[in-house]
Amino acid sequence: MVFGKIEYLNLLPFHIFMKHFISNSSAKMSMEYKKNVPAQINRLFQKRAVDAAFISSITAKKSAHVNLGIIAKSRVQSVLVIPSKTKKADKESASSNVLATLLDISGEVLIGDKALQYALQNSDYIDLAEVWRQKYKLPFVFALLCYHKDKKLYKKVEREFLKRKVKIPQYILHQAALRTGIKKSSILEYLELISYKLDTKAKLGLKKFYKEASRL
Repeated sequence: MVFGKIEYLNLLPFHIFMKHFISNSSAKMSMEYKKNVPAQINRLFQKRAVDAAFISSITAKKSAHVNLGIIAKSRVQSVLVIPSKTKKADKESASSNVLATLLDISGEVLIGDKALQYALQNSDYIDLAEVWRQKYKLPFVFALLCYHKDKKLYKKVEREFLKRKVKIPQYILHQAALRTGIKKSSILEYLELISYKLDTKAKLGLKKFYKEASRL
């Protein structure tokens, strides 16, 4: 199985879970990872170069998925716009660029770990998930765990992941801090802003996003 891996901090708990899941799974999967940024993983998934991945919600509309996603119930700190008169999309992004357009916010879009770094050091930014929440009173779904085959396997991943709270080993947290330049305490605080369960409210938020995006 080839899994598309986005090595952003927001998926750190999931990747830790998957290491244990694979070694303990009766399916005895062998997993190969293809690492890249969200926009590139979207393309690999569409070309079937990966079997499953967290796919940007704007791209995932017609894809099979389980009830796992990358979801912000309010502020998220890793999907930002630095205001200016000139629009500049983030080439790593898909959904966030569309979201900035929907919310009519001009400026430079930043996503992922570099956006979190910026948010921790500056205040001159707009948090897109927070603006979405203020406007629609709904969470924003940035990505969905999509698959091409093996539905039963990914439903099992969904059940197992959602029923446990993943503890991040100190050595992995240390590695993440070195890789991103973000303090361990800040990483843990940030992860509290991320939800993974595609519950009823998240589904309503996703439906609203698709409806608004269809008007562009």
